[in-house]
Amino acid sequence: MKFAIVVFPGSNCDHDAYHAAKHVLGADAEFVWHKETDLKGADVVILPGGFSYGDYLRTGAIARFSPVMVPLLAFAKTGGPVLGICNGFQVLLEVGLLPGGMLRNRSVKFQCEHVYVRVEALDTPFTCVAASGQVLRMPIAHGEGNYFAPPDVIETLEANRQVVFRYCDARGAVVDAANPNGSTSSIAGLCNEQRNVVALMPHPERACELAVGSVDGLVVFESTVAALTGDGMLRTG
Repeated sequence: MKFAIVVFPGSNCDHDAYHAAKHVLGADAEFVWHKETDLKGADVVILPGGFSYGDYLRTGAIARFSPVMVPLLAFAKTGGPVLGICNGFQVLLEVGLLPGGMLRNRSVKFQCEHVYVRVEALDTPFTCVAASGQVLRMPIAHGEGNYFAPPDVIETLEANRQVVFRYCDARGAVVDAANPNGSTSSIAGLCNEQRNVVALMPHPERACELAVGSVDGLVVFESTVAALTGDGMLRTG
């Protein structure tokens, strides 16, 4: 299987995602420059973290107009798995594949630290080999990770089980003290209604080897392989 990692001017986690897919997971992987108009036969697409276009205007606001977004949208609409990480989450919000938006962290500071998130849904191609309620330790690195949506949108997300990851403490309890940025309902990651597009603010690609402090993020990549090769069944959870 093949991963495509989209690269925007200002992306800085593209090589991390490539390393996780290619050298840790052992899958094929290729960079796709933002001006390209095809995804090079990819089976899964990753929008990596960073500061696309310097985060001018708003995070992800300029990246949504890149030529590569045309084939990406088509890929997503036909059920292709798309993963947005940090800035990639912000881009997916701007392009309308996911609802809501990002505000400044409630600390009004850039936060770079390890956090805990709880897996809330198993029926996505990025969580299908996780355990229900599994707690993952992964790093964050963002200044605008405070997810916000109006109450009616949050209600719909909860009813549709589109909240895929939620900030929690080490024991899995969802408490305000474990919410690093003030995100509504402690939301750390979402999926679309079709469940093939998933985005999260923590960095799973930076938590795939013990040398960097955690291997918990590897479950995201292993789930993708399992989902696409038929070794993992998408489960409700």
